[in-house]
Amino acid sequence: MHILIVDDEALARSRLRTLLTDCGESGAGHCSAHTVAEAESAAQALALLQPTGGRGFDLVLLDIHMPGLDGLQLAQRLKALPHPPALVFVTAHPDHALSAFELDAVDYLTKPVRRERLQQALAKAQRLAGQSTTTPPTASTGETLLLQDRGRTERLPLAEVLYFKAEQKYVTVRTSTRSYVLDGALSELERKYPTQFLRIHRNALVARRAIRALEKHFDPQEGEGWAVRLQGLVEPLAVSRRQLAAVRAELEGG
Repeated sequence: MHILIVDDEALARSRLRTLLTDCGESGAGHCSAHTVAEAESAAQALALLQPTGGRGFDLVLLDIHMPGLDGLQLAQRLKALPHPPALVFVTAHPDHALSAFELDAVDYLTKPVRRERLQQALAKAQRLAGQSTTTPPTASTGETLLLQDRGRTERLPLAEVLYFKAEQKYVTVRTSTRSYVLDGALSELERKYPTQFLRIHRNALVARRAIRALEKHFDPQEGEGWAVRLQGLVEPLAVSRRQLAAVRAELEGG
């Protein structure tokens, strides 16, 4: 990848450059090929990026607190470019995470940066870059959820969500590998993502793309009924009688 480091501190830029070199030497596929440039201010970064509309750089590693335009203001400028690079914020101040993710940042790293976390951020950026070149543009491409997970704010691609399930005062968000907790209402998610998710029960929405089968199922609380099987999950999810026709229609392509 072509990476631009933007930080007013020379030592911070040097450390990131060293970490990027270490990534390459570690043999990790997403770190193995990159070129690195540096800017010590937002003005220098804009001078590099604006003439080409953002072409030439895949990723910007961006500090927040800088003289002149700060990192958040620079990010807003970069979003307006015809070909904006991906953004990863690298800062000593964790309290700006939500603002950073609202600017579509790929990740948010706090100093001192660990090589493992940088590798994760690079992998995310490369994965998103691959999606943008292979996925036809649709209304849902690139949509994400902001989640609080173990004290950090994380951006989860909506395409990875298999279902939302209401659990008392919160919503469980399930992917093929793990679960998250989301503050909000199931009805709000249903209104926001009607083309991506289908209500199958008063307490559950499932990803339409993930539905693989509808089968007879016995629920200890509701008795004999129906359930759906989702790609990537072992456990079935109960379907209410009210939503049964909608699930059948979805499976039949209607």
